[in-house]
Amino acid sequence: MTIDTTVGSQTSLHPLDDPVRTSLLGAHRRFATWVGRIGRYDPQVARFVGHPPVLDEQDWADLATVLGPGGSTGLRGHGHIPPARWTVLDEIGSVQMDGTALDVAPDPDLEVLTAADVPEILELIARTQPGPYARRTIEMGAYLGLRIDGRLVAMAGERLHPPGWTEISAVCTDAEFRGRGIATRLIRAVGAGIRARGELPFLHAVAHNTTAIDLYRTLGFTLRQRSALTVVQAPGAP
Repeated sequence: MTIDTTVGSQTSLHPLDDPVRTSLLGAHRRFATWVGRIGRYDPQVARFVGHPPVLDEQDWADLATVLGPGGSTGLRGHGHIPPARWTVLDEIGSVQMDGTALDVAPDPDLEVLTAADVPEILELIARTQPGPYARRTIEMGAYLGLRIDGRLVAMAGERLHPPGWTEISAVCTDAEFRGRGIATRLIRAVGAGIRARGELPFLHAVAHNTTAIDLYRTLGFTLRQRSALTVVQAPGAP
């Protein structure tokens, strides 16, 4: 199998320009499957695909191989025009935010979550819907949680890991415990772990989630770029 280690048709100017692909080529290479210029995380870890900015005919064929019949994924950026028999399912606006100025702080009341906590994590994710989270997503980085009366009620952790950066993700709090500053504590604590490694935090948010974006701004995150996720489905029955 030949792996194309360039980030796109031209060298990326910044690791965050293509964080999925740079993660798969670097810190997360152990999770990667490559076909040509298309890289995919192990689906039990994450359902992200790394790809060139513009897919040519061979790229679409390789993507179909990676996804399998009827498989779907999100492609970074606008304007993707798939070949015949592919289906565009959705286009979701997104923002990428730079956390260089995040005020970080460890929090001794938070616990490091482990594989033993995954059933509870998945239940919390199902209740709060912060975004996709698979059974082995916890292997992507450190995840912290808050328990109240023995129950996991909030969490956040590390996801994509391009060179020099780590994404903060899965920030969620049970509805009955919101408004207490728990998300802020989690973000700052996860950020403290990232900074301790000499790296910088960043994150992604759905463009219409203005409540979350406003919170991130108050914590020191700045808008780096706006983009979109084009969700496509490969030909064939799933």
